[in-house]
Amino acid sequence: MNITSFLIYCFIVTFTPGPTNIVILSTAHNFGTKKAMEYAYGATIAFGLLLGISAMLNTVLIAVIPKILIVMQIIGSFYMLYLAYQIYKMDVSETAEIQTATFVSGFLMQFVNPKVVLFTMTVIPSFVMPYYTAPPALAVFAAGITIIGFCAFVTWVLFGVMFKEFLKKYQKTVNIVMALFLVYSAILASGVIELIKR
Repeated sequence: MNITSFLIYCFIVTFTPGPTNIVILSTAHNFGTKKAMEYAYGATIAFGLLLGISAMLNTVLIAVIPKILIVMQIIGSFYMLYLAYQIYKMDVSETAEIQTATFVSGFLMQFVNPKVVLFTMTVIPSFVMPYYTAPPALAVFAAGITIIGFCAFVTWVLFGVMFKEFLKKYQKTVNIVMALFLVYSAILASGVIELIKR
């Protein structure tokens, strides 16, 4: 398992701006740290739940259809390339609407956030399941990814306006670097490097 590309993928997807992170940033700026943390707790629990569902679903799929892992790796790699493109062209100056900054809204947001849903459904089969399929190992990885996600949410709470201003100031550079890291992760997750080595 290439732990470096796995961690790069997890950090890029969870730390870069997306619907949840932008709402957390806006909540911290407009309503304070306490309200933003309440939202982040709900988002974290839902994120972990989605990772658990993904691990169980993919375990069942692999048992029933062994070739599904290759398909999921390809889908995951294409999704990473799509995210790289989205990050490259992203404009963080657009403000996110805040519905309500509550635990429940943070929880529910994860189930309608395409970035989170697609990430949770591709990270386990793309990076973990080619090497580990035992339920305890999958649980450890799901917990680790959830912790990374929580750290990302807390980062957006703590840095609030400062992080937003930094992204505005160096937006294009940050986006290009993050997009290149995602392309690198997509290549490693697809197994192309392994095929070339053979």
